[in-house]
Amino acid sequence: MQLTRLDRYLRERFVYETHVYTLRLPASIPAGAIAEELPESPGRKFKHRFILRSDKAVKALIEELKNANQMFTTRVVDREAWYVPLIAPNGKSVTWWLIWAGFTAVGVFGLIHVAKMALANEELRKNAAEALKILQG
Repeated sequence: MQLTRLDRYLRERFVYETHVYTLRLPASIPAGAIAEELPESPGRKFKHRFILRSDKAVKALIEELKNANQMFTTRVVDREAWYVPLIAPNGKSVTWWLIWAGFTAVGVFGLIHVAKMALANEELRKNAAEALKILQG
């Protein structure tokens, strides 16, 4: 399903986080960055990972790394939080789910209202009872 602007905003703001991998620590790390040293293992190219959740911090760190001529790579991944599957279900749009839930709620409310009106009408109940007697034989 196609994502709406609201879906994209929710994902950018609350779901995605950027991981920046480097060989060396930069001279300065922007506020809000979580720095991790990665364990040594064969085939691992990078030693440090920075987890950033704001675009400003990502741009500041990348600018710092470019100015220092450091090799780096970035990856955008989903956060590991309890609310991520609610905000960004795989292949689905939260906006359209909410719209369909609203239509369903209005439809159920309408049916209940019509049923209450029908049960309150004495003549309609009398005609329905007669019809049931006729059908039963």
